[in-house]
Amino acid sequence: MADILILYYSRHGNVAAMAQMIARGVEQVPGMQARIRTVPAVSTVCEAVEDSIPAAGPPFATLDDLRECAGIAMGSPTRFGNMAAPLKYFLDSTGSLWLSGVLAGKPAAVFTSTSTLHGGQESTLISMMLPLLHHGMLITGLPFSETDLLTTTSGGTPYGASHMAGNDSKLPMSEEEKRLCLSLGRRLAETASALSLGRAAR
Repeated sequence: MADILILYYSRHGNVAAMAQMIARGVEQVPGMQARIRTVPAVSTVCEAVEDSIPAAGPPFATLDDLRECAGIAMGSPTRFGNMAAPLKYFLDSTGSLWLSGVLAGKPAAVFTSTSTLHGGQESTLISMMLPLLHHGMLITGLPFSETDLLTTTSGGTPYGASHMAGNDSKLPMSEEEKRLCLSLGRRLAETASALSLGRAAR
């Protein structure tokens, strides 16, 4: 079995719920399994001291999780149109992986949740793509053959899956958002599988 890393930061649980749905999509592809990881919060005053294992939820990500994966789906809530600081902080620690090129050629996808429909979903998704592109990863989005993109009145973009959580961050995912999360996970895993088969054939 090959692992697809589902790496995310979630404040109110919405990005975490998306991560679970994307993981379901990954595991619809034979030979692929999801490895779900999160990152700890950081303090604006000083680095927060966190246990190495969180009290609840998935483990915190390590660089080994990135080395060992066949692809990455990365998610974050928006912070003024950008990824959240905890995820950026973790990515800033991946310089050694960049130097070794271990992520180059692996597929990646991104996902986000915002309070409002125009709360910076697409710019947040693009902000997560930038470090992945620097690592040489291959970005997989959502094509418009996913017809939910044509009809959704909630989240959903060609750049990646998205969710509109409402001003109180309590809106559940719509059926369209769920299907797009599943599709993103499945598409990422299918791409990783095809790339693996291509390398094996060479």
